[in-house]
Amino acid sequence: MSIQPRTTVWRYVLDNRTHRHIGYNIFLIGEADGEEKEFAVAISEKQQQSVGFRIGDEAKGTAWTKMYPEWEYADYYRAGALKRIKPNNEPVNEGEAPPWLGTPPDMGTYEWRGARILSKSCWSGKCFQCKWAAMANVTIEYDFGVKQKYRFESFCYGPKSCRFYKMGRPPMVPYKGRGSFADEGWLDEIITENRGWDD
Repeated sequence: MSIQPRTTVWRYVLDNRTHRHIGYNIFLIGEADGEEKEFAVAISEKQQQSVGFRIGDEAKGTAWTKMYPEWEYADYYRAGALKRIKPNNEPVNEGEAPPWLGTPPDMGTYEWRGARILSKSCWSGKCFQCKWAAMANVTIEYDFGVKQKYRFESFCYGPKSCRFYKMGRPPMVPYKGRGSFADEGWLDEIITENRGWDD
């Protein structure tokens, strides 16, 4: 159904939002744990480069159920035996109009492009199949070195000119004894400063 970058984000008040790019999340519909459902599988960059999964492929394999649901968005990981059994040979959108459904780039490309906050309604709607959309595993440094909080946030690596893009409500970043701070998107400008409006 979709192939997106798998990222982790570390947040500390509003002074830091550090993104790490660690592989891909593949979103599938089919049988898992003996029932028909939609689910996500985390794979490595090396696996994606080797197999080249595309939207519409049929796949089969084994993976581990995630051990820490509050840390990991994907339902399964360590999917070393995941294989493509029937490729989708139909042409996909590699052009100028969103959503971009082509083969996702390597982690270095996502790192260079940087991400903007994306509303969750966009992520789950028009942007879900786009290779530039991502649902990140977020760690919030709530009490520095003592306590962390965890949640999931959606981001966009796509062109700033994309007509589908909406930031949505600014996410709040709590810190012990100080309340919460709204990330209103000014960090997005810093993180994506490498590229222009249509890049």
